[in-house]
Amino acid sequence: MHRGNLKFLILCVGIFPLLLTVYNIGKCNLTEDEDPDYRREVSSHIVNEFDASVGFQPRVAQSYNHVKGNRPVNYEEIECVINGDYSVEGRKEGNEVYMPFSFIQNYFEVYGSIETSDGYERFSFHHSYQDDFPTGPQPRYSPSGVFMSFDLYSVEDRNRVKCVSGIEGVPISTQWERKGHYYPIQIAQYGLSHYSKHLSQPRSKVKILEDGEQTELSDWLLPDRKSEIRSRMDDNTDNGVVEFKTATNLKNPGITKSANEKILLTLSMDIMFINNGSVTVLLQTGDGNLFRIHYILSDNIIKLEGKDLYYGIGSNMKRKWIHLTRQVMVDFQKGLTLQYSKNRSMKMKSAARIAAICVRGHGIMDNVSLSFHAHKDLFLDAANYFVRHQDSKGGWPVKVTRKLIPEVMELEPGWYSAMGQGQAISLLVRAYVASKNNTYLEAAGKALDIFDIPSSKGGVLAKFLNSFDWYEEYPTTPSSFVLNGFIYSLIGLYDLKQMATSPVSEKAAELYNNGMRTLKAMLPMFDSGTGTFYDLRHITAGLAPNRARWDYHKVHIKQLYLLVQLDSDPLFKDTLQRWKGYMKGNIAPHN
Repeated sequence: MHRGNLKFLILCVGIFPLLLTVYNIGKCNLTEDEDPDYRREVSSHIVNEFDASVGFQPRVAQSYNHVKGNRPVNYEEIECVINGDYSVEGRKEGNEVYMPFSFIQNYFEVYGSIETSDGYERFSFHHSYQDDFPTGPQPRYSPSGVFMSFDLYSVEDRNRVKCVSGIEGVPISTQWERKGHYYPIQIAQYGLSHYSKHLSQPRSKVKILEDGEQTELSDWLLPDRKSEIRSRMDDNTDNGVVEFKTATNLKNPGITKSANEKILLTLSMDIMFINNGSVTVLLQTGDGNLFRIHYILSDNIIKLEGKDLYYGIGSNMKRKWIHLTRQVMVDFQKGLTLQYSKNRSMKMKSAARIAAICVRGHGIMDNVSLSFHAHKDLFLDAANYFVRHQDSKGGWPVKVTRKLIPEVMELEPGWYSAMGQGQAISLLVRAYVASKNNTYLEAAGKALDIFDIPSSKGGVLAKFLNSFDWYEEYPTTPSSFVLNGFIYSLIGLYDLKQMATSPVSEKAAELYNNGMRTLKAMLPMFDSGTGTFYDLRHITAGLAPNRARWDYHKVHIKQLYLLVQLDSDPLFKDTLQRWKGYMKGNIAPHN
């Protein structure tokens, strides 16, 4: 039977026992942990997809003849009845029965595709996705180093990121709130991602557009005779800066400098507006259309009008130096998704280039540059957000409602997340390492206070069997005991105990040790025998188990890789190997 003549992909029912090992591996409720944007619903209405009917109508079998190599193959169509509920069309070849892989994939939640190598087609079958684990020795984890595999993440590209705020310099999340809000976990992950990339990626090429040191400014184009631009010395620093004066109307071309850049698409500049003003990036798409991104003195987050995109950078920023760093293509993409489909906006983004930079109003600018990336600026933007917005309790409250389980586990606005606290601590520790500014370490120390407050009183501390301290990602009543969020909080505590001095280091160590004692006692409770549980709602709320989908199961495995380095208890190593095996279809023994 020649592959080119196949009407559908088929897989021998002889592997059904293997497939049955993964029949109960599913996907849990979506949260903002590592969150790959992977989404694939296993249809609960598979009957509709695969020719279901009320009562079965016998089908007339048809025979076919094909040639497989030099051997003739005879097969006939056969109706396959699935658990007496519905049917799919299969094929019978001698005593063997084959079924469409499209059915197998959805029914058993497995994965497969035809791959070509060496001129041959092969069918590649997997029990799970995302099973690419490291094979060799791993770099030793350090509070000053790359945070797990976050150097591979691009938080700002996630669908639930509305945009990166021009006012705060951090992502705005639409998770649980369409209007958008500042979600501490997402902000911390944004900062940790850029910190990790700052360490792992080569130093970026930088194209200087203006440094204030040159006296010749003829390459800046003036829109009219009333506009002015000149070099002068800054009164406070004695550094060269550029002062500009032009109309503030956004329809005015502004004082413009050509850029013609397709690769270096991150804009950085220091600017102070003496009166109203703006910065505009002129983009040209592959089809010749021009778009303008305006960074304006406004509190509006983002607005798109035709081919003009507006980001507010704050209405109260006059006569204040602003260090503006923008990933222009990210800003462009988020603006386009307000109007166009994602596919069209991605196509337009990929073909766009920066044509020019222009300024309006009366102000002073310096260090205007384009680069491939500016990771240090971006992770410090996130760290500075946590310093500015830490409340009197030392925390960063989530200001939207979270319904983990409607009417059972709900959180009103103002709740704290141990995962958010922990990942913010990990970021602040690294910001201290990069800058030597003790302000970051002080903020990280204050963040410990939330860990002592019971979740019933607005904190994150839960007790299991009144004996074990657990730091809740979602501090609900009854407790949910989310595994990955708890471990992330422990990593933050570890980072702080390693880097801080007494008494903060002692406090972080106490919280960390209590948490590790809990984890060692409770980790086996998350093992389903074929995968892991996302949380323990089936124990605390008497609900159906919340099985971790594969990307969360992989988060658990990544965390175990790290824990093996931090603690020599064989529990972590043994659990790591078993949980990795589940992704290959291995299962725990039965009675």
